Amino acid sequence: MMNFALLASGSKGNSFLIEDEGTKVLIDCGSTKKYLMNALHACDTNVEDLDALLITHDHADHVSQIKHFKDIDIYSPVEINDIDTFRVRALQKFTINNLVFTPLALSHDALNTMGYIVEDGIEKLVYVTDTGYVNQKYYPMMKGADYIVLESNHDVDILMHTSRPQFLKQRIYGDDGHLNNMDCAQVLNSITDENTKMIILAHISQEANTRQLALDTSCDVLLHQHTGSFNKELVVCAAGQFEMIIKGDKHEKTDTGTVKRFIGMESTVDVSIEQTV
Repeated sequence: MMNFALLASGSKGNSFLIEDEGTKVLIDCGSTKKYLMNALHACDTNVEDLDALLITHDHADHVSQIKHFKDIDIYSPVEINDIDTFRVRALQKFTINNLVFTPLALSHDALNTMGYIVEDGIEKLVYVTDTGYVNQKYYPMMKGADYIVLESNHDVDILMHTSRPQFLKQRIYGDDGHLNNMDCAQVLNSITDENTKMIILAHISQEANTRQLALDTSCDVLLHQHTGSFNKELVVCAAGQFEMIIKGDKHEKTDTGTVKRFIGMESTVDVSIEQTV
């Protein structure tokens, strides 16, 4: 069974840990050294326990701590100064022990930005952030994943009313920027089915969005536009910047403050949140 922990998600840092039958793989290594190492330790993991580090792209909020991982295998779609890597290319699958990774080319203002589909022969996880849109040709590959981590970065109206300069607003809103709430919801509507057990809305802007708004937008679209059936225990979470969301054999809980709802049986239920560490 695939277990995971979203360690950090947002413009100040991103990192995601996957564990499966003794294999441990980290996707991205943004944030501060202190926070990232403490988060790994909270998952009973040290750097030397990792089988590999995967990079989505070379923006600082995804690679700022990469020097601390230089002694393990690193898979990256771009060259990184003074770091040896295995080159990742879109749709060219690669295997790390029992896990199979399929890179997906995303549309972002960083060279060769990738998302990943992760499979262990039983379960499937989709990890897609930092993209202005998701190419519909990937929908069949993404559909029916057990777990989906998808960017819901901004609300368009809130973004346009921020004090950010116009060029930055256009960059975020554009095809090479970040996925907005409604576009995220429409992607989820296309790829979620009765097999999907958990959705995490990720990379949520702290200035141009709220977690509650991101959650409400996706849940409303799923509940009112989705034509298929849901897993009756489907849970949808809206991630905080430095709040962990952990799924594992012994626990499935999130830090205090994280917005979380169950969807199933044609209803939604807000649930209380447990403290992790």
